This record gives sequence, structure tokens and C-alpha cells, in this order.
Amino acid sequence: MAISFFGLAIFLLLTLDSDYASTPVSAASEGVQASDRLIDFYIHSVCEIDRRFWMDECLFVGWLFDGEFLITYGSVIKLMHERTKFRLHSHDVPYGSGSGQQSVTGFPNVDDSNSYWIVRPTPDSSAKQGDTIKSGVLIRLQHMRTRKWLHSHLHASPISGNMEVSCFGSDGESDTGDHWRLEIEGSGKTWRQDQRIRLRHVDTSGYLHSHDKKYTRIAGGQQEVCGVREKRADNVWLAAEGVYLPVAEGKQVT
Repeated sequence: MAISFFGLAIFLLLTLDSDYASTPVSAASEGVQASDRLIDFYIHSVCEIDRRFWMDECLFVGWLFDGEFLITYGSVIKLMHERTKFRLHSHDVPYGSGSGQQSVTGFPNVDDSNSYWIVRPTPDSSAKQGDTIKSGVLIRLQHMRTRKWLHSHLHASPISGNMEVSCFGSDGESDTGDHWRLEIEGSGKTWRQDQRIRLRHVDTSGYLHSHDKKYTRIAGGQQEVCGVREKRADNVWLAAEGVYLPVAEGKQVT
């Protein structure tokens, strides 16, 4: 069942992409939102209902390049903290201090739909859905469920007092506080699944960071996510489960 649903989703998605390339900006935006809804349907209606397909179909679906999944704009992924294996997570719960914006945490379980993020270019970029992503470029991460953007600023984080990381804005509201620079560790210039990366916040120069410090009340058992300016082992992440969209036709991969 999951395979047939996914086949239908991809057929419709590719149709949307072809329309997206030849239509005005407003219509293109509607096409991207429609494809987001299609992926959301696949994740929540197929993966969440039929657990038998979790390991085979829902955790890693996409297109392989040299045996690895490529992260492209429009892909829906989970980011895993390398050391603790917790997933970057958000939910419609505000911080009780600092900015009061939607909280971001590290979540211990794999099968939670609030840990999905859509990889987006910045508004001034010419990148399109399906384009590969190079080290050094600016990206945004949009929370799939709430449509808010991964954000940071100089407010103190609740537990460690580092820079707070939150979710902010909406589909039509985004600023430079949502911009993160991709830094790929090791060899390879193009972002691939299971590749060690860091995300550095443009406005504050803080790296997306997590550690073993956990919340005990509202988000009990979830660990703090924050920003730190120093490059440390605890600000390394990997793209894990997700729906990896195909590379746009004619794009070279290096």
C-alpha cells in the first residue's frame, strides 16, 4: 500500500514541478505548497498508519546517487544530533522565558512527525525545488507541522543560557533570523544523507547545538537545542529519515 501511495505522490509531485518551472511566482508558490501537502499526506497518512512500512518505505524514500541520498530543496528530512542521536524537533509550545516563541528541542524517538523539516532556499536565492545544496550556501528549515522557520537570536536559552533557538514566522513571514549557512564536514561539496554537517546562524554566528541537558517539565525528557559560537563536537548533525526529492533534471552533482 505504501509503495502505491508513494508512486502516486511522486507522479503528482513531478507534474507540479514541471508546472512550477513555467508559471508566475504566485502560481509557483501555490505549486510548492501543493507538493508540501502531498508529502505531508504521504508521511502522515501512509507512514503513520501502516507501521509495517516504517523501516522499508517511510524512513528513507528518495533518489540515490552513488549509493547515497541527496538532500535537495523541497526535501522533508529529520536532522539527527550526531552524539546523542536525538532528532531536531518542534511543537506548538512556546518558551516560558526569552522570546516566548515556539520552542525547539531534541526528541529521543524516531517516529514522531513533529521532527520533520522542509529544506528551503532563502528568498533572494535563484535555487528551485529539486536543486542540490552545496556547502557554504544559506538555507532555511521550515517546520513541517506548524509551518514556522528554524530561528535564532540573542535571547538566552532556558537551560544553558546560550543563544535561544526557536521557531518563528509562517509561509509568508520570514527574515534573516531564519538563515543558516550549511557547513559540510570532510570531503564532498554537495549535501548527502548521513553526511556530517554544521548549521551556522547568519545573524548571531552561532552553531546549531544540542547536549545532554534535558527539560523536566513541559517537554520532559527532551533535550535543549541552542546556539553556540564555538565549533564543538556537539554541533554536528546528520540528515536522517525523510522524503528526499529527486535532483532537478540537468543538474550536475559533485
